[in-house]
Amino acid sequence: MFFRWDWLRPQLAAPIVPTLGPVHPDALAVGIFEDTLRAVDTGGFLPYDKDRRWGGEKNEKVLREDVVHQPEHTLIPTLTQRGRGTVKVFVYGLRDSVVEEAAEMAAKLAAAHDVVNARVVRPLGPETTHPRGIRIQLKDFTAAPCPAPDGPVHPVTAWPTSVQETFAPFAEAMVGDGLAFLHTQMQAGRCGPVLAAAVEDRIVGAIGPMEIQSDAIGRPQLMPQYFAVLPEARGQGLGRVLWRAAMHWGQSHGAAYQLLQTEVDGPSDHLCQTEGLTSLGFTDTTAA
Repeated sequence: MFFRWDWLRPQLAAPIVPTLGPVHPDALAVGIFEDTLRAVDTGGFLPYDKDRRWGGEKNEKVLREDVVHQPEHTLIPTLTQRGRGTVKVFVYGLRDSVVEEAAEMAAKLAAAHDVVNARVVRPLGPETTHPRGIRIQLKDFTAAPCPAPDGPVHPVTAWPTSVQETFAPFAEAMVGDGLAFLHTQMQAGRCGPVLAAAVEDRIVGAIGPMEIQSDAIGRPQLMPQYFAVLPEARGQGLGRVLWRAAMHWGQSHGAAYQLLQTEVDGPSDHLCQTEGLTSLGFTDTTAA
């Protein structure tokens, strides 16, 4: 075993695992970190990796030979070859000086692997004052009922054909939110249902795909979704109706929880906070 849990556990301010992202606090264990190292040899997805549902190959891998694991801090670098390439160094340590060491490592590894981007990713605890970056939030489906909301939301395939045909231009308009990619997966039949909101027979918002997958300890997790509402349709409560419809779907299909990542102070962040989700911490990503 490479990692010592008595060294690593005290430094885990938030439940973030390199190449995997957020994990449920109950599933946060030394075995997950060990699995990310073993995955380097296979080049494939771990059984509980949220990205495996899209198929293909795993794009991000841990640079195992460059991991720094010490009693007071751990640095875990990863490499992504997609696009112009990115090296990220995940920082697990409470001293601010560790960030400087991580930035130096990221820059050197980016040069060594001939990639353009070098980043430092630092998980921060939920008690962080004046946070920035991404908030990790937990929706616990076992805590309270998630009733179906009233509103113009149905699976895309349940809308009349004329309404379904408006999904393509909606997805193209929201390409920056990943809806164009989602549309290609829908057309190929490679994803679960997508919920859509329509106004005047035109789709103006969507959330999906709706899929459940077991996590590292076998608990059913509602997978992250793409989520967007057209700018001109915002301010009508459609985002909240879509989100509540997704939560109802997850609970009614047996999910135990969902983990969400929201930009601090962004619209989705405010929505999740007003819906009573639990903040598990933050990830602050900076250029090296």
